[in-house]
Amino acid sequence: MLPEIFIQSLQGLPGFEEVAFKQVHEAGSQITSLRLNEYKPIQIHSHPFLANTEAIPWCSSASYLKERPSFVLDPLWHAGAYYVQEASSMLLHYILTQIAPSPKNNKVLDLCAAPGGKSTLLANYFKDGLVVANETIKSRNHILVENITKWGADHVVVTQNDPAHFKSLPHFFDLMVVDAPCSGSGLFRKDPSAIEEWSLDNVQHCSVRQARILEDSLVTLKEGGYLIYATCSYSYDEDEKIMDHIAALPGMVNIPLEMPKEWGVEACYSDKAKAKGFRAYPNKVKGEGFFITVFQKQVAESPAYPVDDFKFNSLTKNELLTMQSIFELPTNYFYLTHQNTIIAIPAYFKQDIQTILSHLYVRKMGLAIGEIKGKDLIPAHALAMSDWSNLPYQSTEVDLTTALQYLRRADLHLPEGKGWQVLTYLNIRLGWVKLLPNRSNNYYPNEWRILKY
Repeated sequence: MLPEIFIQSLQGLPGFEEVAFKQVHEAGSQITSLRLNEYKPIQIHSHPFLANTEAIPWCSSASYLKERPSFVLDPLWHAGAYYVQEASSMLLHYILTQIAPSPKNNKVLDLCAAPGGKSTLLANYFKDGLVVANETIKSRNHILVENITKWGADHVVVTQNDPAHFKSLPHFFDLMVVDAPCSGSGLFRKDPSAIEEWSLDNVQHCSVRQARILEDSLVTLKEGGYLIYATCSYSYDEDEKIMDHIAALPGMVNIPLEMPKEWGVEACYSDKAKAKGFRAYPNKVKGEGFFITVFQKQVAESPAYPVDDFKFNSLTKNELLTMQSIFELPTNYFYLTHQNTIIAIPAYFKQDIQTILSHLYVRKMGLAIGEIKGKDLIPAHALAMSDWSNLPYQSTEVDLTTALQYLRRADLHLPEGKGWQVLTYLNIRLGWVKLLPNRSNNYYPNEWRILKY
């Protein structure tokens, strides 16, 4: 049951229809949607629940499922072939097509990134760019690193910093997404337990926090750069009020976009600046509650460029020769060593990544290839998760039972062979094994293994 004080707080908001809103929450229908990883193409007809899906109109790679399966029993979910994401939040994709139709070489910041839904969407959209996914909270950052690794994107840097730390990178990013921590009322249908945590005091607390996050971080946006602000809250104080707050900040101008009426997304406007945003209600949109708006920084002060003091450890001549003897390295990357691991980063963004490393705490960057031991390369799990077409070792296709055994880190019974191999399921890579005369060693990351069926 939705609290009456919550319903009262929504009265008068654009598009709010009390009876229909209550009915859709009382019905308790659950909507499951996902977005495909375009760089790990799935043979849809071979997959039991990805065939005959309904397309989500505002995101070209996304679909509604007819029912929610047990994703933990699907190896392709573990392999980052798709991301289970709430449909309304994927309105971000449509926004990007309007403001960044030519996404090449953009630098993009997802400021409040965990668990990684919007970061993986950004990684696909800005495939030829650089995406920085930031999460302040350590435990949530671990989840973000896991999801980015599984997604296989080598042009993503994961950081763990307070929003204020981005002041050290003035005028750095072309686009910034702030999916701000909020009171979460838009997810009440999906997660009824969240209702107990909602209060007017919490709404106010979130509103103040959202304003601080924006004030502390907007200096990192370039002149001409775009801010996309979003919440999963219906509250005026977290949506329209924050639009007025952004509009009052130096140089920030609202971009009044349009959305097709048939989608059911409701336009809304702030009181003072008449800034335009969009609200999604579950009785009007096939998705949960969501709010999104776009601003552009049209005027900015002259930047004080940061001084970079981080130095890369380039591969030694012997390390490079050993790597080249094992497999052909792509030429558009810079290769370095960090804590004995060889890492590839996009060569075009080498200077930018050096700047990031000089000023922020970085949890993950580029693509971990592995560690050299003698003449052998111990491959990193991230390499198997990548979309690189050329890997150093052979692959072995396995059935569903064997794939799940592998993901549990259980004993495997594989065909005879020798040395490193990457296991695949439906031609999507799962991870590494090493075949020995009498056994096979399972190298799936222990902390990610399936614990329960």
